[in-house]
Amino acid sequence: MHPSLLIALGALFLSGLLADLISRKTGFPRVTLFLFIGLAAGGTGFDLIPPALQGWYDGLSVIALTMVAFLLGGALHRDNLREHGRAIMTISLAIVVGTLAIVSIGLTVIGLPLGLALLLGAIATATDPAATNDVITQSGVKNGFTQTIRGVVAIDDVWGLLIFSLVLVVVGQLQGHQGLEGLGLAAWEVGGAITLGLVIGMPAAMVTGRLRDGEPLQIEALSLVFLSAGLSLWLEVSFLITGMVVGAVIVNLATHHTKEFNEISHIQWPFVVLFFILAGAELDMDVARTLGAMGVGFIVLRTLSRIIGGWAGARLAHVPPREGPWYGVALLPQAGVAIGMALIAAQRFPDWGAEIIALTIGTTVIFEIFGPIATLIAIKRTQQHKGN
Repeated sequence: MHPSLLIALGALFLSGLLADLISRKTGFPRVTLFLFIGLAAGGTGFDLIPPALQGWYDGLSVIALTMVAFLLGGALHRDNLREHGRAIMTISLAIVVGTLAIVSIGLTVIGLPLGLALLLGAIATATDPAATNDVITQSGVKNGFTQTIRGVVAIDDVWGLLIFSLVLVVVGQLQGHQGLEGLGLAAWEVGGAITLGLVIGMPAAMVTGRLRDGEPLQIEALSLVFLSAGLSLWLEVSFLITGMVVGAVIVNLATHHTKEFNEISHIQWPFVVLFFILAGAELDMDVARTLGAMGVGFIVLRTLSRIIGGWAGARLAHVPPREGPWYGVALLPQAGVAIGMALIAAQRFPDWGAEIIALTIGTTVIFEIFGPIATLIAIKRTQQHKGN
């Protein structure tokens, strides 16, 4: 191992610690600060990160996001679902459907082909569970609003993947392609992940937490995370959904547990810090600067659609009126899931590939930097309204 790799790791962890301290003093989202550090240290900035370390990004992102998925699944406790389940389901569906409809229609109105507009509308449904979860954790707020947001983020990718796969089929028909392979892939990615999560989660709920009463050991937590991530990649199913299902199963079935995810909460922090910094290093600001009218339209339409969808879902779910306008704002971050969708869409429809990839990466830069700020503002505003 080259010394520069260890030096870079130490420097990035120290810079992450400094960013965390600044966020505590200023209230600024630390996720955004981590991304700025990555931008400054990466190829867009001073190019200080060794290529070998940058090569860790793909594997590290899987591990970090699987840990986040475990914690989000833990938010789906039956008590939380009993209290907030209707809001979680209604708001998540309203935001996903609203985003698809408003973004697709809006992009069609400004001149994009219907098929391309539908694909971009489906990609716009994706959120960033890691950034959203970290902002909630940083805020220290635990109320109905944040519990509902955690639940929405946990199942958001399920709806997003299903809608994206349906759109692939519809656009394929519009373009004269035959076949329903997109639906089959979606059924496998979602259904396979749920099945794998049950297969891992059910025995884990019974076995873990026995060596130390009520709390799984760190080695138990790590083994579950790596098994879930590795088997998901091997079977080509969603590791996010697998991790979420494992977390939800354990929190609901392991009645002997008192601190189900303590160890994951403890060990995830260095993974998450490095993940966001390396994610920032991956961002290409040159792409963001060349978005043009289509990119600006996408940003405006996605922002409006999240706010409108969140408000409509909140009205249908009968949540407190003060919270309604803020659900969509809290769910603005967008990251890796959207880019994954874009890569699939570009492969299926190569004539639009360059536009899809450029727009998704460019807008992801914007939403990944400013989205966490919006999430924190939403949490604080709902707190202020509650206080009033």
